[in-house]
Amino acid sequence: MTARPRSSQICRRSRNVRLWPAVRVTQKSLRYPSRIWKAFCFPATPRLTRRLNRGGYYSNPVRILDAWHKHCVASLHTRTRGSIVKHPGHIVALVALTACTSAVRSGTDPASPSVSADRIAADVRTLSSDAFLGRGPATPGEGVTVNYIRDRLQAAGVQPGGTNGSWFQEVPLSQSDIVGAPALSVSVNGRAIPLRQGEQIAVRASMQNVDRVNIQNAPLVFLGYGIRAAERNWDDFKGENVRGKVGIVLINDPDFETGQGDFGGKAMTYYGRWTYKYEEAARQGLAGLLIVHETAPASYGWATVKNSNTNTMFDIVRANPAEVHPLLEGWVHRDDAVSLFKAVGHDFEALKTRAQTREFRPVTLGNATFSASYQVRRQMIRSKNILGRLPGTTHANETVLYGAHWDHLGVGAPDARGDSIYNGAVDNGTGIGAVLELARVFAAGSRTQRSLVFAFWTAEEKGLLGSEYYASNPVYPLETTVAGFNIDALAATGPARDVLVVGSGQTDIEDRLKDVLAMSTRVITPDPNPEAGYFFRSDHFPMAKRGVPMLYMDSGSDLLTGGTAAGRAADEAYRREAYHQPADEFNAATWNFAGIAEDVAVLWRLGTSLAQSREWPNYRQSSEFRPVRDRSAARRQ
Repeated sequence: MTARPRSSQICRRSRNVRLWPAVRVTQKSLRYPSRIWKAFCFPATPRLTRRLNRGGYYSNPVRILDAWHKHCVASLHTRTRGSIVKHPGHIVALVALTACTSAVRSGTDPASPSVSADRIAADVRTLSSDAFLGRGPATPGEGVTVNYIRDRLQAAGVQPGGTNGSWFQEVPLSQSDIVGAPALSVSVNGRAIPLRQGEQIAVRASMQNVDRVNIQNAPLVFLGYGIRAAERNWDDFKGENVRGKVGIVLINDPDFETGQGDFGGKAMTYYGRWTYKYEEAARQGLAGLLIVHETAPASYGWATVKNSNTNTMFDIVRANPAEVHPLLEGWVHRDDAVSLFKAVGHDFEALKTRAQTREFRPVTLGNATFSASYQVRRQMIRSKNILGRLPGTTHANETVLYGAHWDHLGVGAPDARGDSIYNGAVDNGTGIGAVLELARVFAAGSRTQRSLVFAFWTAEEKGLLGSEYYASNPVYPLETTVAGFNIDALAATGPARDVLVVGSGQTDIEDRLKDVLAMSTRVITPDPNPEAGYFFRSDHFPMAKRGVPMLYMDSGSDLLTGGTAAGRAADEAYRREAYHQPADEFNAATWNFAGIAEDVAVLWRLGTSLAQSREWPNYRQSSEFRPVRDRSAARRQ
C-alpha cells in the first residue's frame, strides 16, 4: 500500500483563500468524502457546490479530486490576478492536490482494499475439491458447502444475515418429472398428427403442482412475440380472449431480425426471453404456450432446448404457480411450425414479418388444435441460501448486495477419464471466493453508512431458483436495496485492461464503474452479444426484474499478457473443454488470480461509493425495468 502524497504543515491565509494544514487523503477520508472537502485549500463556493451536487461528486472520490483540481487552478489564477508567485503556499497545495489526483487514477491510493489473490485462490481450490461432491443442492455436497461458507463469513467477523438471526434462508423447491412418454399431437382438419418429444417438440413437466396434464383439442393461436409492453405501446394480444387456448410465439424481440424498432435494436430485452413469454402466457390465461425455436434468435441450438426441457424440472415453491406458469410450457421445432402454418393456409415467414410491427393482431390457425396428455411426478426438496451482513452505521435499513451462486452440478455421468464429479471451479467457485473476499475486506475496515449483505444463492444451475426465491421472499426490502452486484464465473487468466459488463447500458451504475476503472486506466467492454440475452441468465436477474439496479460485471478479455487474442482463446477453450463438465477443476499450474483480485477491488470501490452515499442508482429511461423501480420511489425518500 503506497502512502498518499501529502503536503504537511501548510497553513496560510490570503484574502479569501484558506489553506488547511496537513493536506492528506487516506483510506478513511476516501470512504468519507466530506473529509476530503475539508482537506483542501479552497472554500466551497456556491458555484462549486452546485457543480458537485449535479454530478453526484460527494460520493465519488475521483470526481471530487478532479473537480477540486479544476477549481483550485481557476481560483489561483483569479485570486492572484495572474501572479501565483506572490502566494507560494497556493503552489504547494496545488502540487499536493495534483499528486493526490494522479495517485487515485493510477490505482496506488491507500483506498485500495487489501484484496488477497492467494485467499481467493485457496477458497476456490477448497470449494472445487472432490470433497465437496460438485456442490449439488439437496445432496451431501450441499452440507459441506454451506458450512464452509458460513464458517468463513463468521471468521471474517460478518454477522448472520438470514432469517430469524440465522445464516440461512431456507429455499423449498419443487421437483417435477414427466412419467413415461407424453402423448402430444396437433390436429388439422380432423387428422391427428403425433409429435415426438425431444425431436419435434420439447414440453416440460408442468410446474403448476398438478399430477397430470390433460389438454384435448385446444385451439391454436399465433401471438407474434407474445409481448405486452405498455411503455413501448406494444400489445401482441390486442384484447383477444385466449383463455384455454394454446399459443404459439416467436423467440426474442421484434427488433432481432432488422435491428431496428421499438425494442432497442439487436440487444435482447426481457420481452425476448422465454421466461417472460411463459409468464405473460399465464397472465393471459392460456392453457399452454409453445415457443418456435430458431437458432439465431434463441442463441442456442435445438439440442440445448431438448436437454433443458425434457428432463427434471425445478421451481421454487409458490403459493399460486399458475400466476407465472401456464399448464403446458414447451418449444416446437421451426420446421414443424412452418409445416403446421402451411397446412392451415398461412406462410410462416409472412406472419413473422407482420409480427415485427405493433399493428400485429393474433391469428387463429384455422381449425388446428393441440392435445397433450402425460403424468407428472412431483416432490419437494429443500436447500439453502447463505446470507451474511454488516449493518450500516446510519442507514442500516438500506442495503448494498453482493451475490454469487454456490451450487454446481453435483455428481453425474462420467467423462472420458471416468471422472463423475462436476467440480465447478470456475463456475462458480471463483464467484464464491470473490464474495468471501469482499466480506473479509469490508469486515476488516470501517463500517459503512448503509448495510452490506453477502449472499450465496442455491440452485442457479436449476434456473436461478435461489435468487428467485429471495427476490420473491426478500429478507431485506427490495425497495430499499440500493444496488446489487452479481459475480458468476470469473476468469483466472491474469490482469486485464478491461472488464466486461453483461447487459451493458441498463443502469447508471456503469457511470460509477467508469470512474472507478479510471483509477487504474482500465475500461468497460460492452456486452459483445447483447442479442443473446445473457443479462437474463444469472442470479442478479430475479432482483433486476423487480426493479433493483443490478450490475453483472465479468472478467475482461484484453489481458496484459497476450491481449484480446489470448483472452478470447482462453474463454473459448474453457467453454469447449470445461464448462459444465468434470474438467472444470482447479489448475494450480496455470491459473493466475491477480486479475480476479483486481476485479474484486473494483467491486469493493463500487460498493463503498454506494454504501457511503445518499444516492439511489436507477435503470436508464430506455430500460424495461425503470418503471418497476420508479413505482417504489416513495420508499426511498
